[in-house]
Amino acid sequence: MVNYKGTLIDGKEFDNSYTRGEPLSFRLDGVIPGWTEGLKNIKKGGKIKLVIPPELAYGKTGVPGIPANSTLVFDVELLDIKPAPKADC
Repeated sequence: MVNYKGTLIDGKEFDNSYTRGEPLSFRLDGVIPGWTEGLKNIKKGGKIKLVIPPELAYGKTGVPGIPANSTLVFDVELLDIKPAPKADC
């Protein structure tokens, strides 16, 4: 679970969990590759700034609010880590 602020490289904010008042819960395999790589070694309570090139974000297509070929900047605070549920065999 994280709180974060996401901006384009020019500083234009496109997302902010702090202002929404709602941290984000996610699986590492369910986010952009730049988050997956950048958050692997952070510990609970840690903060990190991720500068993510387009090829590890939304690439040539972009998404609403994020133009194609955008470098993204995220200030991330890791609030909690929950292990993924084990699959039944």
